[in-house]
Amino acid sequence: MGGTGQMLDPTGRVEAVNQAITGGRSLWDDARARLFRNRAAVISMWVLGFLVLAAIFGPMLWVHDYRTISDLRTIAPTFKDWHILGTDLQGRDLFARLMIGLRISLMVGIVATAVSLVIGVSWGATAGYLGGRVDNFMMRIVDVLYALPFIFFV
Repeated sequence: MGGTGQMLDPTGRVEAVNQAITGGRSLWDDARARLFRNRAAVISMWVLGFLVLAAIFGPMLWVHDYRTISDLRTIAPTFKDWHILGTDLQGRDLFARLMIGLRISLMVGIVATAVSLVIGVSWGATAGYLGGRVDNFMMRIVDVLYALPFIFFV
């Protein structure tokens, strides 16, 4: 029916105000909206997703094994034998080796990120929990580490 509501509020302002009050976006919704508005971030997510899928499923689906040594040494890229990037000096398929290298690189990055996360969270939690002089001392150690060039750690 709704006729009484229409007569009391013919402009619909009450409904608009109620919807605006209850329909607010959370912090995560705002962050997601900003992320998907950034064209470079969206393209990067698609490229990274494609690379992850290629690293996981590529070596299983490709016709050549990355360890197989063939008699075709240092051939140019060709579709005849499905060596689209050619072979190396030992006759191994370069595309298969590229996908295995991608898998190894992604695993190194994931492990390094996980180790860094565990160390950083435990260091920060300890500094925050103990506070005072211990916190100050721990943060000065971090400042010294930031002052050193990153290449020394690698």
